[in-house]
Amino acid sequence: MPNDRSDASVEDSESSQPSQPSLSPPSPQRLEASASSASSAEAASPSAALAALPALFAEESRVRAFAAVALGAGDAARVARAAGLSAKETAGALRRLREQGVVASGDDGELVVVHDRFRELARAGRPASRVPGDPAAVGGDGRADMIVRTFVRNGRLVRLPARWTRKKVVLRHIAEQTFAPGVEYPERTVDEKLRAWCEDGEVDHVTLRRHLVDFGHLRRSGGIYARPADAARTGTA
Repeated sequence: MPNDRSDASVEDSESSQPSQPSLSPPSPQRLEASASSASSAEAASPSAALAALPALFAEESRVRAFAAVALGAGDAARVARAAGLSAKETAGALRRLREQGVVASGDDGELVVVHDRFRELARAGRPASRVPGDPAAVGGDGRADMIVRTFVRNGRLVRLPARWTRKKVVLRHIAEQTFAPGVEYPERTVDEKLRAWCEDGEVDHVTLRRHLVDFGHLRRSGGIYARPADAARTGTA
């Protein structure tokens, strides 16, 4: 077994239009627009937008409008027809979806779902690496936590360590943060989850998936993947 002295010192980590004033008594829709314009500033913060996401889709008209855009309705008129909404309902729903950044106009002017926004929110919702000394740190070891923080920053895998034992610690961390033990995932879902870890890093999601399987943090059978229920007892540094 190679000596597990640290490879290196841990590297330091790296709008919406305001609602128009109303000259008539405010309708519920106008009150909602006023509230949404105040909250749109929070949409710039991924953590605030993530917290607001359940409320955004709690309104049926927004869900229907979003689904219509996702299925290819490129303008308000087509969204209204596909979703079965009035022009007024459609305008209000699309305004809120735009304010939260999940729907936007593409280069051709057509409405599109902003998939990058959902990836950003997914990263914001991912638990941060624990600080050294936390008894719940990976492997219950501050040294293991230091290894994780060296190679994982802001929810992304910068690179995989060359040393086998350190690589296993990092892969274990990714598996624990991404997959529930005993739950079965199709390969496409596994790839989608791992892509978020690999953005701007040196390792692609296919290589990461292969390492997770090779190191025993995922088991594969017939295109279905599962994290072993006993995974918590494997992969110590």
